[in-house]
Amino acid sequence: MSASAASVVDLAALSFQPPAPAPQPKPLGAFRLITSLWRNPLECWAQEHFDKPIVVGGLPFAHVVLVSEPRSIEHVLLDNAGNYRKDALQRRVLSAGLGHGLLSAEGEQWRIQRRTVAPVFARKTIMDFAPLMLAATEALVARWRQQDGATLDVAAEMTRLTLDVLERTIFSDGLGRAAEEFRLAMRTYFDTIGRIDPFDVIGLPPAVPRFAHWRVRSTLRFFEDAINDIIATRRRRMAAAPDAVAKDILTLLLNALDPETGKGMAEIEVRSNILTFIAAGHETTANLLSWSLFLLSQAPEWRERVEAEAEYALHGALATLGDRLVETRAVIDEAARLYPPIAAISRVALGPDELAGTKVKRGSLVVIAPYVLHRHRLLWREPNSFDPTRFLGEARHAIDRYAYIPFGAGARTCIGSVFAVQEATLVLATIVKNFRLDLAPGTSVWPLLRVTLRPDNGLPMVITQRHAA
Repeated sequence: MSASAASVVDLAALSFQPPAPAPQPKPLGAFRLITSLWRNPLECWAQEHFDKPIVVGGLPFAHVVLVSEPRSIEHVLLDNAGNYRKDALQRRVLSAGLGHGLLSAEGEQWRIQRRTVAPVFARKTIMDFAPLMLAATEALVARWRQQDGATLDVAAEMTRLTLDVLERTIFSDGLGRAAEEFRLAMRTYFDTIGRIDPFDVIGLPPAVPRFAHWRVRSTLRFFEDAINDIIATRRRRMAAAPDAVAKDILTLLLNALDPETGKGMAEIEVRSNILTFIAAGHETTANLLSWSLFLLSQAPEWRERVEAEAEYALHGALATLGDRLVETRAVIDEAARLYPPIAAISRVALGPDELAGTKVKRGSLVVIAPYVLHRHRLLWREPNSFDPTRFLGEARHAIDRYAYIPFGAGARTCIGSVFAVQEATLVLATIVKNFRLDLAPGTSVWPLLRVTLRPDNGLPMVITQRHAA
């Protein structure tokens, strides 16, 4: 058991075990596996996946190795990353509009893009966006004050808020379309490409058409037209009055140069990365906030702790705000442990290897599932319980770097993770300071995996104002 598993436990918090599918008693057969993957991949995991460091077997037409041993994860994602590339299923999902961006690029194309974009997401740049993130949250607070006592779909509200943040930080000229159009289009996009097609499970070649790609074509045209308009508008403004253009992430991206070659990105790469930032930048953060608000609604002791911290912290200097929101950040991190933004990472082995004594064949599918890893019995004490104390004080430092990977790990860790966590922490503190949110009576909450991990059928909650304006 790791040091994180031996951390001091908040017994009151352990009374609440958030909703999640019960592990299957034994691995599913081929037919049930295919149907479960189509319906909700979280329902496919068996008990042994949460008990053993390495599990071999799974898909009927592939040699699969599920890895939950931290040193082996480090080996795959960092030490021997050159032997492992994104598998056909991931490439199929990401090719829908994101095919030339950071998420799906490989080899030298990925290295050039990463070097080029890295300064855009430097910590100092992200910190400078804190006032804009708070301004978007205050706009939500003002709107919610007019709906005191109402029942709102908080999952939808969080996607609207994170789109507002993107407009203020990445696209200060606006999205070129109504934000609600973008929200609904993005919902269709994730619902469609996020389903694991049976053709992929049985290993049919990419040349065989997938129904999901056919369904998502009109949505991709919407994104392409909108992004082309966004880029054209910004380029016109940059040409006419370069000093008057906002130094948001779009400007930084269009001006970004590879520090080694001095070249900028190709137009198709710029478009793919803009869609990547819209998709990942609003969907993952919105889900993280939704789960955090739900968890607090079910843990009164922690809700009171975060309320008290927000009352104190939000009155201080903005430059040190993050240092004062320690318990709020712990709630965010625990929400990311239980419902990680990246629920599974998969790679195909280009050559033979060995992981914790287990032979890996050339062509094996190696799966690292943060959802499983974060609930693994060998790594966490009471893994299915909500306990933010895991991320406070020495307990946080005792967590193995490769036992907690909500945004991935290694060279390909999510480049926007600092942006997402800062935004989620500031938003959560501001909302909790101003409102209490309680689950609407009769509501059943359930996690659904569609690329990202979100509450199925939304999150209806009653909004009650804590302070007058």
